[in-house]
Amino acid sequence: MKWTDSLDIAIALDEAHPDFDPTFINFVDLRKMVIALEGFEDEDDKSGEKILEAIQMNWLEERA
Repeated sequence: MKWTDSLDIAIALDEAHPDFDPTFINFVDLRKMVIALEGFEDEDDKSGEKILEAIQMNWLEERA
């Protein structure tokens, strides 16, 4: 997965952290969680606020 795979990342986060509420996660912690995902293979510093926001929104939609 790369940073641009926001839906795939959100699904992986939901599977890896089923009891975690992504509603109030800060972007620093979200970034760390994404980098720690198995299958994530992008450069750590390529994430930005818009990418992290898209991941968070997709994660929230997965929970709905």
